[in-house]
Amino acid sequence: MKIKQIILIVLAITFFASCKNESSEKDNSENSNVSADFNMMLNNYYEEGLILNPLKATFSGDTRYNNSFPNFLSDQYISGLTNYYTRFKEEALKFEDATLTDTEKMSKDVLLWECNINLETLSFKNSTHFPIDQMWSVNLVMGQLASGKSAQPFQTVDDYKIWMERVDGYVDWLKTAESRMKEGMAAGYVLPKSLIVKVIPQLKAMTEPNLDKNLFFSPVKNFPDDFPEEDKKAITEAYAEMVLKKVIPAYQSLYTFTSEEYLNSGRTTTGIEDIPNGKDYYKHQIKLYTTTEMTAEEIHELGLSEVARISSEMEKVKNEIGFKGNLQEFFNFVRTNKDLTPYSKPQQIIDNFYAIHEKMKPKLEELFDNKPKTAFEVVQTEKFREKSASAQYNPGSLDGTRAGRFYVPIPDASEYNIYSDESLFLHEAIPGHHYQISLTQENEDLPMFRKTLFYSGYGEGWALYSESLGKELGLYTDPYQYFGMLGAEMHRAVRLVVDTGMHYKDWTREEAIEYCLQNEAEPEAGIISEIERYMANPGQALSYKIGQLKILELRHKAEKELGDKFKIGEFHNQVLETGSIPLELLEYKIDKWIARSKQS
Repeated sequence: MKIKQIILIVLAITFFASCKNESSEKDNSENSNVSADFNMMLNNYYEEGLILNPLKATFSGDTRYNNSFPNFLSDQYISGLTNYYTRFKEEALKFEDATLTDTEKMSKDVLLWECNINLETLSFKNSTHFPIDQMWSVNLVMGQLASGKSAQPFQTVDDYKIWMERVDGYVDWLKTAESRMKEGMAAGYVLPKSLIVKVIPQLKAMTEPNLDKNLFFSPVKNFPDDFPEEDKKAITEAYAEMVLKKVIPAYQSLYTFTSEEYLNSGRTTTGIEDIPNGKDYYKHQIKLYTTTEMTAEEIHELGLSEVARISSEMEKVKNEIGFKGNLQEFFNFVRTNKDLTPYSKPQQIIDNFYAIHEKMKPKLEELFDNKPKTAFEVVQTEKFREKSASAQYNPGSLDGTRAGRFYVPIPDASEYNIYSDESLFLHEAIPGHHYQISLTQENEDLPMFRKTLFYSGYGEGWALYSESLGKELGLYTDPYQYFGMLGAEMHRAVRLVVDTGMHYKDWTREEAIEYCLQNEAEPEAGIISEIERYMANPGQALSYKIGQLKILELRHKAEKELGDKFKIGEFHNQVLETGSIPLELLEYKIDKWIARSKQS
């Protein structure tokens, strides 16, 4: 080859390489711009969302909006919320998938799901016409904050003043709630009487004229030690006026209306299908809480199948213990066994949960590569809501300065049955909600809006899956505690049957209660409270078992396809690292991880 030809070839190669580099740099620049714009859009979604829901900011540890309580029930607010979801859905659709990273693509899919499901929710009138119930409504959240022992801080003079501003907004909400309930009555939206009678004493408690006994006066009974006396005096006087002239009158009016006119109009029927658009609303609730397209019929049949499977396992434990009698008789034996109610003080029950944690600590190292930095604590549920409450977890703050909190209702310590405490701790605390939520909040790779999302199918599914890890974590060595785990799983399987039974198959409250009594060992009072919980929020109770079964399915799939390459810690990383996402997106993610792992 001649020298001239070689030189021309070299020049051509150099030219095309230069063009390619320029093109690559341009592509990288364009991708960088897209990422910047996309992440700015996600950040705007998060920040505007906090303004619309300042309570979410407070529970996240963001104090900027602690003085705010918008009127969530006003037409103006609902219009603004609709515009918010519509606008960000349109913004998200402008970004093409090909221009996004895998993480960004996931965030886009989650954002679109979030906007779509919330717009669907807003198309129903339930959120405005059912503003108050015995378990789920915002007045109960405000009661927690008013105690001075929850997420709203009371450390400075400004903190105390800020709370008073928030209460002003809340009082407006209480007044609107009453008018919305009246509108609902006229349009056929009214709670069943069995739920209304549980709401009435909750409202009545807030009308207590003795300030020392009124929950909203609580913060001034626990001033920080360094508060000047003059500030204490001024704030005490201001809080007395706030409670006596604002809070009590608003609650008194709502209490009078609810205990008389509203109660008299209460439904005698059970299911949500008995209200206008009830059938469509229940379909929506199933989608909202399970994040699937499953039908009520499919879920009901799945529930019956799971109840039968778990009953068979319960029979084995009953026989191991040596109980002579049928399963229903064994349930009653467990409910009333004095050996399973060994405590007399609430603190003994709380200490037992900490002991469970100590027992499982060594095995946690084997099952989980990542553990949250956020602390957690176990506390007794506040008295004002304890009788109608279930055990629950409240997340710590985003910055980790406020611990995650596991609330345990203990109305009477001497009657508290411990047979399911190990599974309860796994579910509500570690590695259940505390790991799932805290690891999400601590994940620096996630955009802010995903750090505070909670999809019940994923979140409650993970928590119930966590209960199944007991033996791997060194627990369930006592057959009663293992039976407690089966009882807790049965409790969630029964939910599939009774929730769809009441809201899809026209079951009565009493039929649902009887089905539970025949199939699980929960005490009757607890069962009644649970059934009424499902009545107040249709579909929510379905999320636990649906989510658990999906995570178990994905684990078994990974174990089968990866064989010796399967590592349980890595599987848990994959499930937890993306935070709360719809189950369809979780399955897509795990499938991609399995495919990558096969090739490695």
